[in-house]
Amino acid sequence: MKAFASDNYSGVHPEIIEALQKANVDHAGSYGNDLYTARAVDKFREHFGSDAEVFFVYNGTGANVLGLTSLTQSFNAVLCAEAAHINVDESTAPEKFLGCKLVPIQSADGKITAAQVKEKIQRIGDQHHPQMKVISISQASEYGTVYTIEELRALSAVARDNNMYFHMDGSRLSNAAVTLGKSFREFTRDAGVDVLSFGGTKNGLMFGEAIVFFRPELANNFVYIRKQGMQLASKMRFISAQFEALLTNDLWKRNAGHTNALAKLLGSELGKIPGIKVTQKIEANGVFATFPAHIIEPLQKEYPFYVWVEKTNEVRLMCSWDSTGDEVNKFIERIKALIR
Repeated sequence: MKAFASDNYSGVHPEIIEALQKANVDHAGSYGNDLYTARAVDKFREHFGSDAEVFFVYNGTGANVLGLTSLTQSFNAVLCAEAAHINVDESTAPEKFLGCKLVPIQSADGKITAAQVKEKIQRIGDQHHPQMKVISISQASEYGTVYTIEELRALSAVARDNNMYFHMDGSRLSNAAVTLGKSFREFTRDAGVDVLSFGGTKNGLMFGEAIVFFRPELANNFVYIRKQGMQLASKMRFISAQFEALLTNDLWKRNAGHTNALAKLLGSELGKIPGIKVTQKIEANGVFATFPAHIIEPLQKEYPFYVWVEKTNEVRLMCSWDSTGDEVNKFIERIKALIR
């Protein structure tokens, strides 16, 4: 059964499977003391700079929470979009491990602006009020929209002016890179990001995410934070080998380019159907649209997907690296049949 519910539903890309098989030979050092991890770190540094500090973890929540932990103390607060993954889909893991307050900002398209952030920075130095310390954004956003480099620089300027840090949740960073037509570095480090969660699972990996520090001093104690957070993999080579493959021969770009193109196709075809309205710009691999209420349940039985906003019948449809144009066309035809 093919699904448009999540890019986490997909299997593992064959080139990633091959990398795992090659790593599954003989013995290798544990906890990252192996050649696979060293080579993977080198690949990241090719993209982000020779002094970038890179750490591998199991999952996206671990990457976000531990990255933010390195930037905060318990009396701090983290500013984010109301729809941000750390605010909606990571349960209370950020609050539990950070001991911090999340301050959500309303957004119609999943993105927050420098002006909105400035309004939230209040009562600095007041012992009765949480102290704002981090601006955290998702790139691409939870609504599939992508921040421009200018928008990112404006946010980083607010962070610098207010002695704050800038964190980026990049679970779909590769999709954003394809949309922007820029190198990873141009819209992360060079745009003022301090710490990045680099996603792999949604782009063909079996498991594994990376945390990248662009200011090495921020990573001074991160080995201990990762261990405390239970994200230190003993057989780390199986995470590292996947990232080495992802960042070799543009596999990340091929996968993300494919999913972005299919999302465009899906959105274009949906927009032609009476009674359906595409609600967000399609800038990554997700499509958001309002569906007639009566087609949602029968359609979900054949093609799983999520209802994003129940009150308006807004749904989220995600394309994956193994989605095909034929599947999109069959999905569209099924929608038309149900509407008729």
